[in-house]
Formats: sequence, structure tokens, C-alpha cells
Amino acid sequence: MPEPSEGLILTLNSGSSSVKFALYRMGTAEELVVLGKLDRIGLADGQFRAERGHEVLADQSLALPNHEAALTVLLRWLHDQQSGPAVTAVGHRVVQGGPQHTRPQRITPAILDDLRRLIPLAPNHLPSEIAGIEAVARAFPQLPQVACFDTAFHRAMPDLARRLAVPRHLYDEGVQRYGFHGLSYQYIVEELRRAAGAEAASGRLVIAHLGNGASLAAVRGGRPIDTTMGLTPLGGLVMGTRCGDLDPAVVLYLLREKGMSADAVDELLNKRSGLLGVSEISPDMKDLLDREAFDPRAGEAVGLFCNQARKFIAAMAAAAGGLDTLVFTAGIGEHSPPIRARLCEGLAFLGIRVDSARNAANAPVISPDGAPVTVRVMKTNEEQMIARQTFAVVGG
Repeated sequence: MPEPSEGLILTLNSGSSSVKFALYRMGTAEELVVLGKLDRIGLADGQFRAERGHEVLADQSLALPNHEAALTVLLRWLHDQQSGPAVTAVGHRVVQGGPQHTRPQRITPAILDDLRRLIPLAPNHLPSEIAGIEAVARAFPQLPQVACFDTAFHRAMPDLARRLAVPRHLYDEGVQRYGFHGLSYQYIVEELRRAAGAEAASGRLVIAHLGNGASLAAVRGGRPIDTTMGLTPLGGLVMGTRCGDLDPAVVLYLLREKGMSADAVDELLNKRSGLLGVSEISPDMKDLLDREAFDPRAGEAVGLFCNQARKFIAAMAAAAGGLDTLVFTAGIGEHSPPIRARLCEGLAFLGIRVDSARNAANAPVISPDGAPVTVRVMKTNEEQMIARQTFAVVGG
């Protein structure tokens, strides 16, 4: 097997019925070689698509009965495509690392046992991620695998930011604020250092990761200070299908008065709430923006999202002790000038101002020259962050 410095890093982001993947050549430079997705796993008409830039390398329908079959298809396809170095290691996005996993780690049987014990903290994510790890191990047992934890970035938050107001023994058992999208936040901090210098990256930052899943984080001195998501990715800002923060008594009401089971409440709050639940139309922000002029339900969903996000920006600025840079990232943050403009309205007291022409053009900096707060639009890349972490762990 080639040395890590000679090989390729495969990144995997496993969902319940899909696997997003990327292949990076790492070393003195970082080169994206392939990007793609295995979809409809468990069904007879699975989909496999791979691209290099704008070139489609594979686009086929085939049976993908389980994650092992899907990943075997992928790894064999990659082997057939490569005339140079082989895949050296596989990096997995692992949503929940619990209290103990604070950095990326090579996956061992002990790590897998830990992840299985953590399933109650991330029942909608960890089972499929574990299935992906096990599938690679069975198909290619000699291939090193690395767990890149989405919670690891936030483990350096102050203790008070991690605590929930529950009895102390529950905190000691792991009921605490973990925060998520950590791979994205770490990537943005590193890229900000490259784009704007160490002083900007070490300043007081609020990073808004706004996509179908959405959260915000306060960062100061390059370290996390606070974040909006909590024990699970369900908390914080309203999202595409997730409710975000709500009075805990709502759950009690659904259980007692509506006679719902815990699983039914889970499904309601994770998959049928958020923008979809409020609008009764779509979880997609673009769809709602297109319809808000003539459908008040769409307008209410957009307004709720903007109102909550605006409050969270101010709260994160308070946690950071002020604000030097506001960064918008992820699908909505990177591609929706109307939402960015609405979020910044009313925040002039924080020094936030937006130049309408720059914002409409999705410029890297959308604040006016000389504004007290620099407002940036930055593309995140969790796959590249996974590749970096994996490369470092296996000896790059």
C-alpha cells in the first residue's frame, strides 16, 4: 500500500439512504479528484453519480441493497478509474462524538463501540454512519479509516456554554450542549486566515452556517465560544424540516394530550416541522422566496427564519464580546442575497451594514468599505476538511 503522502483520501458522509463522497489528492497541495453520491440505498433502483469538475464520470441506476453494497460499488469503481496511487485512507463525517472525542481519530473496534453507545444522542445520524464504517471494513479490512467528529470543534467551548440547566448528574452522563457543523466552522476559520490574515481569523467572529440544517457559532481568538445547536442537531435556529428551539413543554403536550409516541414526536419535530411545517409548501428557502409574494404561508416561514436568525446573530455577538466579522456560509448563506439582506436589517447597532450591489453579486465581502463589521460570504467545504483531518491522522 502506498505511503499516505503518495495516496488519495476518500471522504464519506453517510445518510440513512445515501452516501455523499469525495476523493482528494493530498500533500503539498489539495486537489479534488472526484465528487459524487450514492443514492436510494436499500432500493432496487439505486443511483450512482460521480463528477470531476463539470465532467460526468458515472451516472447509472443499479441495485444498492445496503451500505456495504453501495460502498463496494464505489471503491471498486475508484480502483478501476485510477492509473496512479490507490485510495490510502477513508475519512468519515461522524455527527456525534460525545464528551470524550475531541479530535479526529483512527477508527478501531473500541471507537466503534463508543459510537454505538452514543446512538441515543444522534439516532438519526449515527446508525448510517456506523453502517458506512462497517461496510468499508468488511470490503477492505486493511484500509485505514478515520472518524472526523462534527462535535469536536465545539468541545473547546467554555463549560458554561456547554451546560444545560438540568440536574448535574445528567450533565455528567453527557446531557449537554455539543454543537454541530463543526467541520464547516473549522474550515471557515482556516480559510478566513488564508483569505484575510491571522488578525481577522483571531478576531470576534459570528459564523452563520445556513442550509437545510442551520446553526450559528461565536468564535474568538480562533476558539469556539458558543453555538446555537444543543444536545442534538434539532435545537437552535428553525431549519428546513427541523423545529429548532421550542418550549420543552410542547413535547410533553404532544405526548400527553395528543397521545403521540416518542418516535412519532421525533419524526414530527425532525422531518415535518421547520420551514416545511410552517409553510405547508416546501423546506427549500428558494421555493418559499419564489412564492411569498402570493402565499402568506411562505412569507410567514421566511419571516420566522429571518427573525430567529437575526436574534441569534445578536446573541452570538454578545457571547463573542463584540463583533468584527460576520460570515455567511452553506447553501442559503452562500446563495441567497435576499435572506442575507433581511438578516442584516436592524443590526446596524452592531455595526453590521450591507452594500446592496456587492450582496446581489455574492461578492466575497458584502459590507461597505470602512464598515465597523466586515460581512463576508464564504463557501464551506466539509469534505475538504474531512480530507485534511484524515490525511493528518494517517501520517500526512
